[in-house]
Amino acid sequence: MSQPDPAFAASTQGAKPAPLDPQIQQFVQGMSADASKFPRRDTVSIAEGRAIAEQVRAPWAAGGPVMQRTVEQRVPTRHGDVLIRTYAPKERRMPGAFFYIHGGGFVLFSIDTHDRLMREYAERAGILVIGINYTRAPEAKFPQPIEECIDTVSWLIAHAADVGFDAKQFFIGGDSAGGNLSLCTAMHFRDVGHSPIRGMVLNYAGCSTDLYQDSVVRYGAGDHGLSLHMMVWFYRNYLGRKADYTDPRMNLLDADLHDIPPAFLVIAECDPLYDGQIEMVDTMKAAGVDVDAKVYQGTVHSFLEAVSIAEVASVAFDDTVRWLHAKAA
Repeated sequence: MSQPDPAFAASTQGAKPAPLDPQIQQFVQGMSADASKFPRRDTVSIAEGRAIAEQVRAPWAAGGPVMQRTVEQRVPTRHGDVLIRTYAPKERRMPGAFFYIHGGGFVLFSIDTHDRLMREYAERAGILVIGINYTRAPEAKFPQPIEECIDTVSWLIAHAADVGFDAKQFFIGGDSAGGNLSLCTAMHFRDVGHSPIRGMVLNYAGCSTDLYQDSVVRYGAGDHGLSLHMMVWFYRNYLGRKADYTDPRMNLLDADLHDIPPAFLVIAECDPLYDGQIEMVDTMKAAGVDVDAKVYQGTVHSFLEAVSIAEVASVAFDDTVRWLHAKAA
């Protein structure tokens, strides 16, 4: 009899989830209580699901730093125009820009749900932050959002003087699905031979399509925010073919990572995506990538959005800002 695949033979029976940071527990409970007032997002139309997500997220996007100015404009891509929002802090300490790509499983969320998150980066780093409303699935199937991000970066670099930043100090980053899009964008510019990206920030990024990892089993029941059920729903909306599931732009652990820009990974301990991120750090190191990473104890997927109440989120922002300043020199 053949031996079972270790990925399937491994057992998490009796392996308790790590304890949550008390302030993160408050965030999880608050988000869950607000979400419970509405139908489950996969049981309503996409438009209704997005509207629910915006409403549940709104309290966490409120408050925080006040910008000197915020400007919206539409920029061209091969798939049509997309909306970008530029945040200019009151004090600029970095002449460059940080292009940020929001998460939401390629289906949900927007620059509005991530408004405070981007203002936090702008204020703390003293850098121009630019968010994008890429076209979401199922309207935009894989790889359209990647291509929209690539085209937007090209446009921004070409129009850096008009937007108001030094193109020699251009960073990219994102959370969850946005982390996936960030890395894919960086790999594209590596492949064409003239990357404008100085570094990338990957916040609890989706690095693997393996749904059998221990962290998925341990933290994917829904008690910690992101659930396995929602991950499958996201994939079904975003991916159009079976081959997409194993494409190295989705299963990034199989991607060729040589010569990509330096990376900083913000890793949530109690996240279904934890194992994939830990493996990504090892994979990047093996490829010779300049990579830094930190696991934030007792945190969950999307924990940066809890910055209004959670000290650990503030610490993560400040760690990232120090990394940005170090890589900008």
